[in-house]
Amino acid sequence: MPIDPQCYHEQMRIYLDYNATAPPLPEVVAAVNQAMTTTIGNASSVHTFGQQAKAELDTARTSVAALLGAESSEIVFTAGGTESDNLAVRGAAEALEPAGRRHLITTTIEHEAILNTVRALERRGWAVTSLPVDTTGLVDPDALRAALRPETALVSVMHANNEIGTIQPIADLAAIARAAGVLFHTDAVQSAGKIPVDVKALGVDLLSLSAHKFGGPKGAGALWIRRGVRLVSYLTGGRQERSRRAGTENVPGLAGLGVAARLAIETLPHREAVAALRDRLETNILASVPGTVVNGDPARRVPNTSNISFEGIEAESLLIALDLEGVAISTGSACSSGSLEPSHVLRAMGLPTARARNSLRFSLGSATTADEIDVVVNVLPRLVSRLRQLGRPSAAVR
Repeated sequence: MPIDPQCYHEQMRIYLDYNATAPPLPEVVAAVNQAMTTTIGNASSVHTFGQQAKAELDTARTSVAALLGAESSEIVFTAGGTESDNLAVRGAAEALEPAGRRHLITTTIEHEAILNTVRALERRGWAVTSLPVDTTGLVDPDALRAALRPETALVSVMHANNEIGTIQPIADLAAIARAAGVLFHTDAVQSAGKIPVDVKALGVDLLSLSAHKFGGPKGAGALWIRRGVRLVSYLTGGRQERSRRAGTENVPGLAGLGVAARLAIETLPHREAVAALRDRLETNILASVPGTVVNGDPARRVPNTSNISFEGIEAESLLIALDLEGVAISTGSACSSGSLEPSHVLRAMGLPTARARNSLRFSLGSATTADEIDVVVNVLPRLVSRLRQLGRPSAAVR
């Protein structure tokens, strides 16, 4: 039966997929619209219109730097987290290749932007070591210490995992790399704007972020590069971004990134409210739905993320059932959508394949309400029970 469009739009829609993308904040939309309509110049042009565009970029760069406790001159604008990760990993690897530094270290639970980049370099001759994680998704600093070699060029470990929210001990890991004279990159796409991120406190050399993960527009991101770190740019062209990223800057998108960064600074002190809603969701699901368990570190994680396994069902089936009830969640990384393979993150943590296949990610945001959480908690027991009944073998085939 076709869906009645009017009924569809009148249905209450609940969005709990902020880790895939956060809805753009109204102030961000206004900034993007204004830049689209009034800032018409190219930021590289010397005339007044060009200087107005450059001023927009300077303002945005200052706001992003403030979010990270950095200097504005250390911020390179990109098209998002994937490009930032590529520039960091490829740029550092190729800059150190002439010195014989052809070894990279990462982890088994990184985002595809890192995993596929190091695999591409591995095919070109770089050696790659992937550090394991424990059952909560944490990397052991001693494992990094043991993996370092004289030829190691770069270590890349994500700050917060996109599927389970676990926060790595980046400061400890970066200190180990620094003592060995090795560059350290962290993918902070899922932490920047959600928890305090200070590049000096972390002690890293490179840090990636993406605007649309904390209320900014899609297609805008940044890479923080510690002063003195040399990268080989893999985009050849003009001298934009101090010759580190060629191409005309996306002024409207980056203006939106700047506004999102400024607003994130203002809202970070209130992140406990999001954590309280996440805990309310978890507590009630575990109490009302038998055979459920939370994946990841219960304490060391970003405040908005919960990954829960539902025994006896396929996660995709529950995801679809929830969507029909007006609730949007995910099974993991949006970049892996459509894959039939179980989550590589959960498998790396040692979870059985069945449990990796029956896990869902709930990711909340600043607009999430207690009423929305209660709706989800109320519909889940019925949906899970129905799916388990459908999946139960009949007596004739037992």
